[in-house]
Amino acid sequence: MSDKQTVGGVTYKKADSSYFEKRKLRRHARVWSLWALGVGAVISGHFSGWNFGIGQGGWGGLFIAAILIAIMYLGLIFSLAEMSPALPHTGGAYSFARSAMGPWGGFITGLAESIEYIMTPAVIVFFIGSYMSSIFGTPSAAQPLWWIGAYIVFVALNYWGVELSFKFSVTVTLMALGVLVIFWISAIPHADFTRWALNIGVGPDGNFVELPNGGGSFLPKGIGGALAALPFAVWLFLAIEELPLAAEESHDPKKDMPKGLILGMFTLIFSAVMVMVLNASIGGTAPGQMQGAFSLSTSAEPLLDGFRTLYGAGIAKLLALFAVIGLIASFHTIIFAFGRQIYSLSRAGYYLPFLSVTHGKRHTPHVAMFTGAGIGLAVLLTIWFTAGETAGGALIGGTLLNMAVFGAMLSYAFQGLSFILLRIKMPHIERPYRSPLGIPGAVATIVIAMCTLYYQLQDPSYVKGVYAALAWYLAGLAYFAFIGRHKLILSPEEEFAMNKGKSPVVEPAEPAA
Repeated sequence: MSDKQTVGGVTYKKADSSYFEKRKLRRHARVWSLWALGVGAVISGHFSGWNFGIGQGGWGGLFIAAILIAIMYLGLIFSLAEMSPALPHTGGAYSFARSAMGPWGGFITGLAESIEYIMTPAVIVFFIGSYMSSIFGTPSAAQPLWWIGAYIVFVALNYWGVELSFKFSVTVTLMALGVLVIFWISAIPHADFTRWALNIGVGPDGNFVELPNGGGSFLPKGIGGALAALPFAVWLFLAIEELPLAAEESHDPKKDMPKGLILGMFTLIFSAVMVMVLNASIGGTAPGQMQGAFSLSTSAEPLLDGFRTLYGAGIAKLLALFAVIGLIASFHTIIFAFGRQIYSLSRAGYYLPFLSVTHGKRHTPHVAMFTGAGIGLAVLLTIWFTAGETAGGALIGGTLLNMAVFGAMLSYAFQGLSFILLRIKMPHIERPYRSPLGIPGAVATIVIAMCTLYYQLQDPSYVKGVYAALAWYLAGLAYFAFIGRHKLILSPEEEFAMNKGKSPVVEPAEPAA
């Protein structure tokens, strides 16, 4: 490399052709592959996690929170649908922020997204281990073996090639949706919304109590309870924004990316409504049966509890195996996401450049995937063995989950700001798709994301995760300030930003075999 160039406090090196030759990607994805990538990344949140919001504001409070979060994501998704075909690079959020706010903006956005994408699958694989231990009767102390096995299997699937990765994403996403559809159809004849979804009241001490006959208030803790449920409602849509990371592996990102994003978002909105209404509207009085929203609010496996209520505990292991499908769909697709996200930042020199090397024949960013998986697994194992089995499980389910949400909210705010600034600074660039929500939609994304982050800080169970993510963030910023900003490389994202979108960029992608 030669031809160093200093611009605005950062130093670039111009890479020769051999640098990008070692960093090729292969085009394969079309609309339905992108749809499956987005829906698959989120779908585990429809199996579990969202329901804890009921414990903050009752069913109605969670429902209001879900509406607000859906508005946030609609503003984000329509913004991404405009930005991703206009800047069709693997960098995604980092790429948009880099063009809008310069290298520092690109780095702080990319780092926030790295926290989200590395920590989210770490939480998901913890739940996979719990389910598999229950299904096969292995001791809970052996859970780390399930985590290691899952990382090996699904990193290998992503390593093998983009064709296999996307085919598996489509298959497992359709299977997960199929499980949800079976539940919806099964639950409809038994649903009694007033009796079971509204069986929560507020006791003299201010805590929730069960109302045996239902008929409680829609908002037992008022609008404050609804706002407190915002961080939990995020799990109904978290990670659909990963789609732009597949831009250089999409045959026609300018047409297919907006379609994949929008189809995926409306699929998830429909599924979220069905899950929230029907899962909370069933219950029973027999032992082992779920007692509507009141018991759902503390359930670690709400969909499985719903199946048990409908079909009995006798087939619990088979039902648990069905539930694992949703976790697998998200785990697999987010491994894809952190591989591409780390790849793009390292190809541009923000992270160590060797992390962006791709496989010579398969053209998959295997080094980035190994690194992201290694960090997530290392964090899991460290917490498990230092805190102990019981406390470690609580920390993983709370602290790491909240780290992921913290990173996501920061990333969404920066992406909304990037959209606004790109509209102002680069009105001339080709925009194959324009957001119908425009700047107001991006503003809504920023406001709701910051509000969600505020309510994370109000919940003691979230604070540790936020502080841990903040420590990671500060360490990354220190690295960039003292080292990283002097080692940037003119990748496609950087070239586009440097030229302010005025000249075409040759994307280093390999055509499909």
